[in-house]
Amino acid sequence: MKKSTMIVGAFAVLAIAGVGYRMMGPAKSGAPAAQAEQKGDKPAKDHVEQDEHGADRIVISDVKLAAAGAVLAEAGSVTLSDTLQFNGALRANQEAVVQVTPRFPGIVRGIRKRIGDTVAKDDQLASIESNQSLTVYDLKAPIGGTVIDRQISLGEYASEQKPAFVVADLSTIWVDLSIYRQDLKRVRMGDEVLIDPDDGGGEIKGSVSYVAPIGSSDTQTAVARIVLPNADGRLRPGLFVSARLVLAKRSVPVAVRVGAIQTLENKTVVFVREGGDKIEARPVELGESDPKFVEIKAGLSAGEHYVAENSFVVKAEMGKGEAAHD
Repeated sequence: MKKSTMIVGAFAVLAIAGVGYRMMGPAKSGAPAAQAEQKGDKPAKDHVEQDEHGADRIVISDVKLAAAGAVLAEAGSVTLSDTLQFNGALRANQEAVVQVTPRFPGIVRGIRKRIGDTVAKDDQLASIESNQSLTVYDLKAPIGGTVIDRQISLGEYASEQKPAFVVADLSTIWVDLSIYRQDLKRVRMGDEVLIDPDDGGGEIKGSVSYVAPIGSSDTQTAVARIVLPNADGRLRPGLFVSARLVLAKRSVPVAVRVGAIQTLENKTVVFVREGGDKIEARPVELGESDPKFVEIKAGLSAGEHYVAENSFVVKAEMGKGEAAHD
């Protein structure tokens, strides 16, 4: 029994000695990190640092910003607008729409134009054999424009009681806005309106040329109309648009896009490009705004570049950098 006790005791002493050696020996996994820190090597990932004012900065290249969809813009003077938002529809200018009706009833012997074709004045649209004289005559376009409707087919009977074609001059387009009764008192002839066709081409500036004297009992709205030039054919009748009626304007010396504003550590910030590849989370003081821009009263100067779109990407990177730094 004494021998066994002595053997067990010896093994216990050896085990304790081994543990002590491991605890007192050098930590292999921590040595490279410590050496790298002493040499001043930068971490491989983006990291967060602070400037002398305590503002957070992150190292991130323009290439990485572009890959993430972030867009840089230059802060500067902007005219803010107090606006009312409306919905509307594009219509052919009804003062330049002609219904083309056969002079004599008869059988359609030929069709020269189809919906969507562009025609000049006196172009042949179709040929019709008169029931009275049994001679064929031409149905011609009374104006230049675009064929927007056709109601006849080859070989069928064409009546003088029904339009065979509709031709419209689409060089100008009507934009009819639906104005609710509570807003009617704020809409005046000549008011500036910004039309957004939602086709990626930006807004089109126009002015109110007509306000309907009567309203619709079904929708409880009245029509305000804008006439827009359409030489390039960008505007297509039948499509919906949104519009902003400009009520007042005010110029501010420094403004950024609405998408640039973020909240970081309970502060309102804009991510500003510093020299080289650094982005700074700059605390700012906000002023007035409109649907597109926000006034910056303090914290940012005109001419500085900032992240205008998809700024949440930089916020996320900064969060990851802080976690790695901690």
